Amino acid sequence: MWTDIATFDPWTSFFGGILIGLAAVLLLAVNGKIAGISGILGGLFTARGADVGWRIAFIAGLIASPLLLRLTHFDNTVDDVNGTLTALLLGGFLVGFGARLGSGCTSGHGVVGLSRLSRRSIVATLSFMTAGFLVVNLVRHVL
Repeated sequence: MWTDIATFDPWTSFFGGILIGLAAVLLLAVNGKIAGISGILGGLFTARGADVGWRIAFIAGLIASPLLLRLTHFDNTVDDVNGTLTALLLGGFLVGFGARLGSGCTSGHGVVGLSRLSRRSIVATLSFMTAGFLVVNLVRHVL
């Protein structure tokens, strides 16, 4: 979904960022776990006992949040995705592959890892941001 720049509100992003940071801090403080979405989802398939509940709750929150925003009419995004289903599936596969290759995703490395000044996360974040910039430029300006 693309954000409508004419109705962009920086406060929404500001408070959203605070909520993401707060969720990451709470998960680390309460459970001792890093809020990396790919690790949380991937670990759900091998989790046992008490480790299952918090993972399901976290993923349910990820799914429920945009639905709640939509119901409250607080959502200011436009439902217009410029791409074919094949391109979207390929992009999703490549993101998942990159998350496995980099031993984490943007949330784990980019939010929690950078705040902990992890060298591995700094390198991973620079790598996926650079790859993202290059792919967007390639798709929009070359292809």
